[in-house]
Amino acid sequence: MDGFAAVDFGFAREVLQRGIAALYLVAFLSSLNQFRPLLGERGLLPAPVLLDWVGDTPSRRRMLHPTLFLRIRYTDRRLVALCWCGMAVAALVVAGVPQLGPPWVPMVAFLLLWVGYMSIVSIGQTFYSFGWEMLLLEAGFLAAFLGAQDQPPPTVVIVLFWWLLFRVEFGAGMIKIRGGREWRDLTALMYHHETQPMPGPLSRQAHLLPRWFHRVEVVGNHIAQLIVPFFVFASLLSVWIDSPWPQALGTAAAGIMIATQVWLVVTGNFAWLNWVTIVIAFSAVGLPGIGAPEVTGEPWPGIPLYWFVITAAVGLLVVALSWSALRNLVARRQLMNASFNRWQIGNAYGAFGTVTKERIEIVVEGAADAEGEDWREYGFRGKPGDVHRVPGQFAPYHLRLDWLMWFLPLGRSLDDWFTVFLLRLLEADPATLALLRTDPFDGTAPRWVRAVSYRYRFATRAERRADGAVWVRTRQRVVLGPLALR
Repeated sequence: MDGFAAVDFGFAREVLQRGIAALYLVAFLSSLNQFRPLLGERGLLPAPVLLDWVGDTPSRRRMLHPTLFLRIRYTDRRLVALCWCGMAVAALVVAGVPQLGPPWVPMVAFLLLWVGYMSIVSIGQTFYSFGWEMLLLEAGFLAAFLGAQDQPPPTVVIVLFWWLLFRVEFGAGMIKIRGGREWRDLTALMYHHETQPMPGPLSRQAHLLPRWFHRVEVVGNHIAQLIVPFFVFASLLSVWIDSPWPQALGTAAAGIMIATQVWLVVTGNFAWLNWVTIVIAFSAVGLPGIGAPEVTGEPWPGIPLYWFVITAAVGLLVVALSWSALRNLVARRQLMNASFNRWQIGNAYGAFGTVTKERIEIVVEGAADAEGEDWREYGFRGKPGDVHRVPGQFAPYHLRLDWLMWFLPLGRSLDDWFTVFLLRLLEADPATLALLRTDPFDGTAPRWVRAVSYRYRFATRAERRADGAVWVRTRQRVVLGPLALR
């Protein structure tokens, strides 16, 4: 690191720019496939209804984050066009095309991704209410100022990525310490692999590991999130200390956080939360001579004056907007996944302050007979259903309907969108059925639908050998229905 130019972080910039752009591509693809049946003109929570309610009322407009759909009327076709444009721009950045030009070209590309995806998130309501949406938006904004390939990345922007990584990891660690007792008595991961929103193909094996291993997992998590994040800033010392050790320490800290995030990728499906954290962690990986362009004789080594002014201004802006997030980290009542401004910069992050100790699933069933006796189960793509089906690996792709299904048993009542979902099943709506893995009625409308709660747990090794079951489930009760169209 050489003052204003992070000359040893050329490789880190490559990972940041291409990795963040790749995740934007996945995010736009997820919206292309799912936004219309969930939030479109005939969705479960129609975005046009929200926008009509907002109208031209200033107070209501301020309740939304910025969105292009306040300027242009929402239609499903325009949503599709926005998603395709977003994927095209993201693909160009992944291929490295904008980075070949002057620094303002990749800046424009990332700002287009940021504004485009924020326009979707802002009207996504509960289906877009996840912390990784905010994280991707903030990462995309910062990535806009990493510069082009013919110059080193600005030090200020690399440090802003460290600050983002620190808020993600340390914020999550503090949420856990202040949260459920299970994180303090080291028992949280004896439950988490089984009860997490969407298990992966190796979640059962992780759950069946010895109890002592789960305690070690929790200790490792606390170290990785509460201690290690401070060391990502060690590379700053290399500005004043002529030694490779500060940068090596920062790189080692990044490596530890990357390793813990990879473990979460292997054992679960958290959309792109872990993936974007891995990408951001590479910002602290300093590799001298790798990916570093030749430094020219500019007043700021390799960085044009106008670009230095722009990035310095961005640094001051982010510092100012981060004050609320900094106070939140030390607050007794720490907020989790909170945005303190309309532009979603300088956010607070965190996850799983408490861990659910038993898994309750809402199973949706339909019956075609008039008496309602032959009940058949709808199959979801990601959430547990068929007890013999091994959970799939979907992350970083985000199955929004499946994620929202996990939250239903945790609330006091079933959400409004779920009632509309059951209505769409009674209508055999093709767009809604396309969100599911299996339709027991092959596209025809059932006479009845209902929602039944089951308690799920992973099968033991003996139970797995006996009949091949991955899950063991116990029926609880009918929570809604039977319902029929009049």
